[in-house]
Amino acid sequence: MSDDIQQIGPYTIIRRLGRGGMGTVYLARLGDSPPVALKVLHPGTDPGFERRFTREVEAARRVARFCTAPVLDAGVDGQTPYLVTEYVDGPDLATAIRDGGPLSGANLEALAVGVATALVAIHQAGIVHRDLKPANILLSSLGPRVIDFGIAQFLTPDATRSAAIVGTPAYMSPEQAAGEPVTAAGDVFAWGGVVVHAATGKAPFGVGGAHEVLYRVVHYAPDLSGLDARLYPLVEQALAKDPARRPTSRQLLDRLLGRESINVAAATDLVSRSWGQRDPAPAPARRRARWVRPVTAIGAALLASAVTAVALLQSGNASPTVSPTVSQTVSPTRTAAVATVTVSSPTHVHATTGLAARDLFVSNSDSRQVPVHVSIDRLVREFDEVRLEWTVENLATGGEQADLFSILGGEGAWDVQGISIRPGRSAKAYHPYVEGEVCQCTYWASYANVINAGGSLQFFAVFRGLPADAAKADLDLLGLGRFDGVPIVEAQ
Repeated sequence: MSDDIQQIGPYTIIRRLGRGGMGTVYLARLGDSPPVALKVLHPGTDPGFERRFTREVEAARRVARFCTAPVLDAGVDGQTPYLVTEYVDGPDLATAIRDGGPLSGANLEALAVGVATALVAIHQAGIVHRDLKPANILLSSLGPRVIDFGIAQFLTPDATRSAAIVGTPAYMSPEQAAGEPVTAAGDVFAWGGVVVHAATGKAPFGVGGAHEVLYRVVHYAPDLSGLDARLYPLVEQALAKDPARRPTSRQLLDRLLGRESINVAAATDLVSRSWGQRDPAPAPARRRARWVRPVTAIGAALLASAVTAVALLQSGNASPTVSPTVSQTVSPTRTAAVATVTVSSPTHVHATTGLAARDLFVSNSDSRQVPVHVSIDRLVREFDEVRLEWTVENLATGGEQADLFSILGGEGAWDVQGISIRPGRSAKAYHPYVEGEVCQCTYWASYANVINAGGSLQFFAVFRGLPADAAKADLDLLGLGRFDGVPIVEAQ
């Protein structure tokens, strides 16, 4: 469709706003009514397209106007389907981050709450967004507004079969990447990715070609370095590989605000009243956005709910990770001494990283010896929990894989529940905390139970009940050996 088009259906085109993979967006007007956003979609090729389009638009119009740009109208002009939504005067999140830098503090929290509120409204209407990403979140004067919910499926004749190719790779869930049916849990996964991008300016699974990014989505842990500590546990759970382990959008909202079943209208009002606007013309040299009002209520609620937020899955990382927070709060002189291991040392010696580290050989189920580097990245006390994170890097150069079952689990094991931590001078050893029969620790699936040569995985485990005055702990990481005297750091 040419850019000089003047009329679509009954709407008069004012100007073009933008163009994307789904079509072109125009600023339009119906008579003397306020301007609207009119999106011209690529026409479907199957005979049932118009029927599906009408049915899905009717469902989209049922979405409540809470932190969304509501659907006002739709139609087909000749062979061209179009969708009309409320016009939101503000940049999309991707552009705002690119031009003004990442969000932080109260501003980030307001965004997280606003997008979660929109997902509750969308899911209550029986809609799945399918393509939640920074470009589909507009920053209005009253807060974030989610757009384009439910229309991603119009790109191909069959929304269920097209799950693997509909969406943006950096924010697609593992099940969506695998071509499985897309559910509301996929939107929650995308919410986690959006929050990471807003907080750090980068996607949680890096950049690169679509196949490369999707491989990381399925097999590796997200990069959450730089994410606010109060949002970290909930974002981590939202990015769980297993959709059953993610919170629902309603649970996201409740945990963000520290309340039970908060009304979405009240949440929208809270975001709108607390939302500040960026300076209209930030100086080019200034990378961080300025906002004019803090979101005190949201920040306080997040602080209160951080204790109860459940952290579930970390499945791996493309490179060893050392937490910036820990490296800033632990001086080099406090790096723990490492106990002697009863395995041979490899000839390659890796540079020490994190709180403690060592190179060693591990045995696979087939008795092969594989050289690995183990780094204790974090041992942090957060309220009544102690969180351990460590990275295992496979140093093999001959293609040997490190078998997780052999070094961390044992026959029938799918997680690291068998590891233990013993606080200094304590006779009791603690295992990762289990809630509702689910270990708050890393688990793996049959398609990702190894560390490939040259690759690495990051693991985590959450412990409860440790003495509050414990300053150090001895770690037993099963086939990875013992690490004694590792300092426990208070979260900053």
